[in-house]
Amino acid sequence: MKIAFSSNAFRKYSLIETIDILADAGYKGIEIMCDIPHAYPPDLNRGAIAGIKKHLKDRDMEISNLNAFMMTAIGDFHHPSWIEKDKAKRELRVNHTIDCVRLAEELGVDTISTEPGGPVDGMGMDRTEAMKLFIDGLNRVVEVAKPARIKVLVEPEPDLLIQTSSEFKEFIQQVDTESIALNCDLGHHFCVGEDPCQVLEEFKYVIHHIHLEDIAASREHVHVALGKGAMDFNAIFQTLRKIDYQDWITVELYPYEDNPAKTAADALDYLINLDGSMQDWFLSRKC
Repeated sequence: MKIAFSSNAFRKYSLIETIDILADAGYKGIEIMCDIPHAYPPDLNRGAIAGIKKHLKDRDMEISNLNAFMMTAIGDFHHPSWIEKDKAKRELRVNHTIDCVRLAEELGVDTISTEPGGPVDGMGMDRTEAMKLFIDGLNRVVEVAKPARIKVLVEPEPDLLIQTSSEFKEFIQQVDTESIALNCDLGHHFCVGEDPCQVLEEFKYVIHHIHLEDIAASREHVHVALGKGAMDFNAIFQTLRKIDYQDWITVELYPYEDNPAKTAADALDYLINLDGSMQDWFLSRKC
């Protein structure tokens, strides 16, 4: 297991500034948002990509994942989605994701994450049609991702096409699991009434990246700082050790854009100071 922080909390900072802030806080990893102002593919030339790679190397940082979810450069957090009624809008999502796969290849990253279809409210189609559009779009991305050995990670989220682990299970049986897997956002599963530990155990073989945030006891889908909600992180990390999870865990606290540096530092301190044997485990990764 390796701990990173998502750049999507740092939308008021450049990517280079964000790398510096997280490195200074003690992180060894960063999830890079493939959107403005960080790494929106159309804005990056070879020189910019080389500059990102060099700065990461200089600061002894790795990329945990490329986050291809948000598209505020041309839409918002969820739009354009995979299941838009308008084909041209769906094409924007497909092409963006393909561009993110190509960027991942250039940056040496083996995963990108994306939304699970899109918002279901107002989509103007039944679930079967929406799922077909989603899978058809993903399959076009797989044509590029598979030869590059990059996994496209689908992230279940409340109020989107795939919200629960059971819906993800039904979905994953219809796609190429060599190229498509799970970005397991533990807070999202908590929001829809699931036990994050049970999800980790059931899907341990298809989880290739994890998002971590806290969620209030109300289970409202609002990411809150670690320790400020109702998530049982001791149980979560005991389960992660039980299943021998060895990939990246990215803390994702994008609502905290007004003070992301302190939020990131506090999150790492919180994890380091978890009770029991977890303290030594985290300290060894901060050094």
